[in-house]
Amino acid sequence: MNSVTTANLENIEGIVKLDCEIIGNMSRRKHIEKIVGEGRCLIIKEEDEVQAFLLFDTNFFECSFISLIIVSKSARRKGYATALISSFENIAPTQKIFSSTNQSNTNMQKVFEFNGFVRSGYVENLDDGDPEIIYFKLI
Repeated sequence: MNSVTTANLENIEGIVKLDCEIIGNMSRRKHIEKIVGEGRCLIIKEEDEVQAFLLFDTNFFECSFISLIIVSKSARRKGYATALISSFENIAPTQKIFSSTNQSNTNMQKVFEFNGFVRSGYVENLDDGDPEIIYFKLI
């Protein structure tokens, strides 16, 4: 696995391509462009292709928040999400890190728990019948 780096404008096409492969559309392109431009995106590349990325901000009650982690289907179960989380912990602007995932996303729940996050609550009504579980870690 290649190392985690901060994305730059040259990486946007690869990030958007990967995002589109996973969610089936390019609806987050402008958001990704903004986040990358602000230096709030970490990536892992393999053979010049973006294989995984993490987006973050500090808009969650002034705490660090991992808003999105995407790993390509071919790179899953290889430690990419853990590598991104670990790298983010080293640069996080706050000691408190939060993130979330749907109740139906048991794989991501396992990733958070493996990386020392604990459940901190949930939010109903974002996705019908699929509550969002909030995770927390103090670094």
